Amino acid sequence: MISTLSKKHKFDIVFDSQKIFRLILEAMSNPSRVVNIKEYADKLYGDYPALLAVAITLLDNEVSFNTCENRQLSDEIVSLALSRRERIDLADFIFVCESKDIKNVIENAKCGTLSDPHKSATVVIKNDNEADCRLKLSGPGIDGYIKSHVTQTVKDAINLRDSQYYEYPHGIDLIFISSDGELFAIPRLVKVVQ
Repeated sequence: MISTLSKKHKFDIVFDSQKIFRLILEAMSNPSRVVNIKEYADKLYGDYPALLAVAITLLDNEVSFNTCENRQLSDEIVSLALSRRERIDLADFIFVCESKDIKNVIENAKCGTLSDPHKSATVVIKNDNEADCRLKLSGPGIDGYIKSHVTQTVKDAINLRDSQYYEYPHGIDLIFISSDGELFAIPRLVKVVQ
């Protein structure tokens, strides 16, 4: 696997993945803080290098994923991360390339159980629109609340997730990423406040 990756891509499966993982942790720990993985994603080829970089970093042969029927991305993930495809309601990670798929994904993604809240999905959403909406967010990692400029895609996804009325500690984590490698996260317990 590593030799194939190094011949087709310049992405270093160990070192670049570690750097991206640290950036994802920073984004998850600081909701709505934007980090950038472009320098690592640019080492990958194809139509979805930023999503693929996140997939290579977070997936392995012990977790499952879904790409909302995006066969090209799905095939690349299988060959590079050795993860297995799964239905949306059973997938550990769900990659959303089209905003039209967000509603179905959020309504059907697994949200964990009371005894195993970690058995929930992380939804990674491609987010290339202009930030023209404002949200006020509150929750862990935020002192009081923060005001954030987001895209309509982000606003819709967070509102859809919040409308599911998950009982603590249930929920799904959201990661948003642009084609330019700008990534930020909204963990399950961060909510929109009025």
